[in-house]
Amino acid sequence: MVKMEEEKKETKVVLTRPLTIGRESDSDASYKAPNLLQRILSLFNNVRPGSDLTRFQLPPLFNLPKSQLQCYGESVYCTGSDLLSMCNNGQSPLDRFISVVAWCISTTRPVTFGVAPYNPILGETHHVSRGNLNVLLEQISHHPPVTALHATDEKENIEMLWCQRPDPKFNGTSVEAKVHGIRQLKLLNHGETYEMNCPRLLLRILPVPGADWAGTVNIRCLETGLVAELSYRSSSFLGIGGNHRVIKGKILDSSSLKVLYEVDGHWDRTVKVKDTNNGKVRVIYDAKEVMSGLETPILKDIEGVWQTESAHVWGELNQAIVSKDWEKAREAKLKVEERQRELVRERESKGETWISKHFVVSNNKEGWQCSPIHKSVPAAPITAL
Repeated sequence: MVKMEEEKKETKVVLTRPLTIGRESDSDASYKAPNLLQRILSLFNNVRPGSDLTRFQLPPLFNLPKSQLQCYGESVYCTGSDLLSMCNNGQSPLDRFISVVAWCISTTRPVTFGVAPYNPILGETHHVSRGNLNVLLEQISHHPPVTALHATDEKENIEMLWCQRPDPKFNGTSVEAKVHGIRQLKLLNHGETYEMNCPRLLLRILPVPGADWAGTVNIRCLETGLVAELSYRSSSFLGIGGNHRVIKGKILDSSSLKVLYEVDGHWDRTVKVKDTNNGKVRVIYDAKEVMSGLETPILKDIEGVWQTESAHVWGELNQAIVSKDWEKAREAKLKVEERQRELVRERESKGETWISKHFVVSNNKEGWQCSPIHKSVPAAPITAL
């Protein structure tokens, strides 16, 4: 399903359905390229193992009809249940921490093997609201690709700040993408800041094509000393059989190192915690409630859409991919890329440096860091249901 609006000046905004579980056949991104494995192998024919893929350009046939900025944003604003309110409403620090663990798991979204989102252009933005939560993302670096996210809910007094850099490498029979950077979630009513990282993405090409999230996610509350260690893994061997999308871990008090809860489940099904004191088990996360039946965001005010908005920058390409008009898709993608090269040449000729409109950005030995210019994110012209 695609929602498209046009104004007199040919501003086109094309929004597509978020990635979901349970009805992938009904998704805008459910298609797969013909002779998929053969085409993918041909793409990597001249790429050496260990190569950095951040500059690797995919033809439109292998693209989802959306930008990576939108994928990041969807993991925050596309949800079937209000997990953030649950984080805020917890009666004790431990209750809130368990809810934050569940919310962190909810940002893990399904990946379709063989197709990938577009690499965002420098300065591209994505601005969406869901209820009182206003979310703003900006691509603050193109090479290397770095994305900043700021989200605020003034009713719940919640703030989010992410600054992350994907680092994909080709390993011969697979692609591994580590995501560098820290995500922060602040529950300001409670004076609590939670920091967490992101799992890495594994794309297996051989022997059996597939996609998995893997690695360790660490979550900690700076004020309470509570810590969670979550291991994303698959028990299958080289993608053959086995139990996929597994999460195992523990929640502990860092001051005493006492394990308070054991965590076990699947991020695309349910995740449970077991109280180590009394052995009681309960479900803290149900992916079906969070990720099933997600609808396409709605454009409410085309006049308020920035020219840098992802759904506008890639509007023509989105429409062409959904329509499977591959010649038009190729032309639309080339048009965006050529425009960016032209802007780079203009800046270089004038001796200008690109400056973020929404974040103060720094890059030092500790990595990329960003802080929002404005205290809160305004309501957006695009609304998530």
